[in-house]
Amino acid sequence: MTATVLHRPGDSPVHRLPPEVKVVGAFAAVLCVVATPREAFWAFGVDLLVLLAVWTIARVPVGWFARRALIEVPFVLLALVLPFTGAAPRTDVLGVSVSVDGALAGWNILVKGTLGVLVSLTLAATTSPGDIVAGLRRLRVPRLLTTIASLMLRYAEVIVAEARRMRTARVCRGHDPRFLWQAGATARGIGVLFLRSYERGERVHLAMLSRGWTGAQPVQPAPPAAPVSVARWLAGVLPALVVAFTCGVALWTT
Repeated sequence: MTATVLHRPGDSPVHRLPPEVKVVGAFAAVLCVVATPREAFWAFGVDLLVLLAVWTIARVPVGWFARRALIEVPFVLLALVLPFTGAAPRTDVLGVSVSVDGALAGWNILVKGTLGVLVSLTLAATTSPGDIVAGLRRLRVPRLLTTIASLMLRYAEVIVAEARRMRTARVCRGHDPRFLWQAGATARGIGVLFLRSYERGERVHLAMLSRGWTGAQPVQPAPPAAPVSVARWLAGVLPALVVAFTCGVALWTT
């Protein structure tokens, strides 16, 4: 099994779990994180410990997730601005006046967004894109949604490869992304990448229509999957159960 941008092949107990089990566990964990009160700071610490335990069992280094979690940087910037732009009441922190509600709102976005991204990355790192789509089909997810997910996962690889080629071309022409004054070139490159991706998507769609695309991706007949045992379901959703219990305690005590 080859590695992709988000998938890290392995033979750990987490990798061997059926994909539908991991999809259900990740979805439930994200819902519980979102439902956790923002004032329950300890609960988010427990959620992070659960993730670290899963990463240890999956034998995926923390740095693997840290590099890919940079996708949430825009949300981090928004969370950092809210304490200074929120309404009263305000308080002083190290001599700086900050909004109490703004600080809590920023913390809410930061911690829940980060945990949600990390849960999603955990699912992607331990499950190949094809297995994720197969798991969604076994869960009886509408075919249109699985088709969109399948095309999105395949097209993401194309966009990443295009971004790498554009970066290599800029570096060969003297671009150095380490310097602040090169931020303009980087921003223009992102804009060009968006336009190229949109144009390529249009060309791919036209090519699909010319080949008889009807809005549903053809599915190759496959032998029926063996039923997943109760023990494997419990093992797969155990982290989500811990997160759900933590959320329940936080809701009860807050």
